[in-house]
Amino acid sequence: MQQTDGVLAGKTALVTGASAGIGWATAVALAQRGANLVVTARREERLRRLCAEAESLGVKVAFHAGDAADEVTAQQAVELAIGTFGRLDILINNAGAGNYKGLVDTSAEEYDALMNANMRSGFLFSRYAAPHMIAAKCGTILFVSSVAGLQGVAGESVYCATKFAQAGFSQALDAELRKHGIKVGTIFPGGVKSEFALGHGRTEEFIRNSQMMEPAEVAEAIVYACTLPPNVRIPQMTVRHMG
Repeated sequence: MQQTDGVLAGKTALVTGASAGIGWATAVALAQRGANLVVTARREERLRRLCAEAESLGVKVAFHAGDAADEVTAQQAVELAIGTFGRLDILINNAGAGNYKGLVDTSAEEYDALMNANMRSGFLFSRYAAPHMIAAKCGTILFVSSVAGLQGVAGESVYCATKFAQAGFSQALDAELRKHGIKVGTIFPGGVKSEFALGHGRTEEFIRNSQMMEPAEVAEAIVYACTLPPNVRIPQMTVRHMG
């Protein structure tokens, strides 16, 4: 069995969108630092494989399969964390989707789907996690946004809108929850080599030949924000590749 470094030993982290990409890598990185995990995504078989990998590091893991934009999923995942581990210290709102299209080619249904995946999911999980963190007088809530949440990009108007929304929501929560000892922040990654937006504006060839970051590289930045001293927080962090 591999050994963790113990920095987050005794902590419990909940990661949404954990079946691939940044979510998977972040869950593993948190486990490497000793955190127990609750992971959630729609693909159960992948979650089972992730749990096996994390458990090989010596931490305890539970999973809940479901759509992060579904209120029941958020309720049950948070309840699973509290019921299994008795606490919830870290929430990584990573679940999301990409669909890169021009305005006139984007349907109202696609708008709703993106807003639900990227914004509603974070609202729901934060809504149900916050009471437990308020009671504990501590906690960390991080939103995985995008550099598209910092500057609008042609052909990505709706996607950018959802990512800007995450940033504004996070800023407001920071102002609301900091008095309870809760840290709230947003991570703004540049391009990442993953399944994200594959078939919705990105191709396998583009991803393979790009200089985009590996998911594990972004995960290190996310976990860094989770391991700071109690009096230190990162409201915003931009993470870019060297290309």
